[in-house]
Amino acid sequence: MLAAEVLLDRLDLSPGVVDGTNGENVQKAIVVFQRSRGLAVSGKLDQATWNGLCEAANTAILIAYTITDDDVRGPFTRKIPGDFEGMARLSWLGYRSAAELLAERFHTSEALIKLLNPGKALDHPGTVIMVPNVADGRPNGQFFKLEVDKPAKVVRALGRNGELVAFYPASIGSADKPAPSGTYAVRRVVQNPTYHYDPKFRFKGVRAHEKLTIAPGPNNPVGLVWIDLTKASYGIHGTPRPQQIGKTQSHGCIRLTNWDALDLAKHIRKGVQVAFLEA
Repeated sequence: MLAAEVLLDRLDLSPGVVDGTNGENVQKAIVVFQRSRGLAVSGKLDQATWNGLCEAANTAILIAYTITDDDVRGPFTRKIPGDFEGMARLSWLGYRSAAELLAERFHTSEALIKLLNPGKALDHPGTVIMVPNVADGRPNGQFFKLEVDKPAKVVRALGRNGELVAFYPASIGSADKPAPSGTYAVRRVVQNPTYHYDPKFRFKGVRAHEKLTIAPGPNNPVGLVWIDLTKASYGIHGTPRPQQIGKTQSHGCIRLTNWDALDLAKHIRKGVQVAFLEA
């Protein structure tokens, strides 16, 4: 399953977190791959699907990576409050550790990085570790339209002729704060965004009574990128909790893993159409 996740990721059919578990997100990606290859659609990693993946993305599953000075330099934010008020007191919402940085770079979890490298120090330059072969592996090319499938909890990127070119699992709205309906467009893309909370949003679990500004960083509430839409206050963005994508609800926006949001951002331009699908 770990190998399948790596191969799917390199095809830009994101399984979410590459962790070797047979979860809902990787099953969705397998279904998309099966349909694209004319295979029986089951969402299961059967022999025909495995053979197809190996043919489509024939590459090493794990590669050696040497930890660099930059990886361990930081600045890290060792403790990040769970509430917006606490976050607003910080000047940077960085990674908590080099292990967290490395996990995001290779689209995986700290637990898997440590499992693949027992006993190795992940905060020491020069240490050689084994990691999923996903970084910089996805194809290039422009996305011409996005589909936000609300019931399926996925985002599809389409090419010039309407063909599927990328696929991402997503958290999309909630009963209290549903995602919008209709078709909008990308207004702008902001890297390392500052997050602004207004009490009028009335997010569940947020008790702030005054406007808050939360500094940038990968552990910012909207992660490493904000793709602003022409629907006021709505966007597509990253998250500091990639394991929750597709499993929890959002405050109305479209939430992706940080790496999927960054991948999407580099392929789109201002004016790209974003259609919200109801069924």
